[in-house]
Amino acid sequence: MDKQQQQIGSVAESAEDALQHIIEGFQRFRQEVFPQQQALFKKLAHEQTPRAMFITCADSRIVPELITQSDPGDLFVTRNVGNVVPPYGQMMGGVSTAIEYAVMALGVHHIIICGHSDCGAMKAVLNPDELERMPTVKAWLRHAEVAKTVVAENCGCANHNTLGILTEENVVAQLDHLRTHPSVAARLASGQLFIHGWVYDIETSEIKAYDAEEGAFRRIGDGPLPMATPRARYLPN
Repeated sequence: MDKQQQQIGSVAESAEDALQHIIEGFQRFRQEVFPQQQALFKKLAHEQTPRAMFITCADSRIVPELITQSDPGDLFVTRNVGNVVPPYGQMMGGVSTAIEYAVMALGVHHIIICGHSDCGAMKAVLNPDELERMPTVKAWLRHAEVAKTVVAENCGCANHNTLGILTEENVVAQLDHLRTHPSVAARLASGQLFIHGWVYDIETSEIKAYDAEEGAFRRIGDGPLPMATPRARYLPN
């Protein structure tokens, strides 16, 4: 067997092991976890009333339900590369559809946009040459260009924490994009919807949330919860 055949065989074996691990996990879920929560799943079989919409990165290390200790049915989750929210009208695809459905059909009262440390998408925004072989990803991450410009013009290139600052600015940029969606704008104005910008640290489990009044991120747990929601203008009578 030549070297190339050995490599192909090794890759196939690794892929098979990965799938087997997933299948075994499903079997444990069905045999051990599901029976203990059968009443919950019976209820969820016919309706969903999530507490919040959670928009985050597709990164495999970010598990919203684990981080927030939420049950099935608690979070309406949308994931994509870079936790991006395209401005309304630019790309009427999955993210825009999910937002409109969450607000109009499910009536969620909170939308959380959550970035994270060591984000590969943000690294790519800083080093676009790495995306030449991934034109679709490159096009998608143009929605984060505003954050890159903010960092470049206000923070300089010498800062050792450029990636961290860009990650935060990207969350702020996506919050701005989120507010362009008519369903979101209308319910923000009437005080029926609240938006939040978070950055999760994988290594420490810390979450920083954007405080719109201070224009800064503050750690959740240090004082009142930071809020990114603009002031309502049309409160119900």
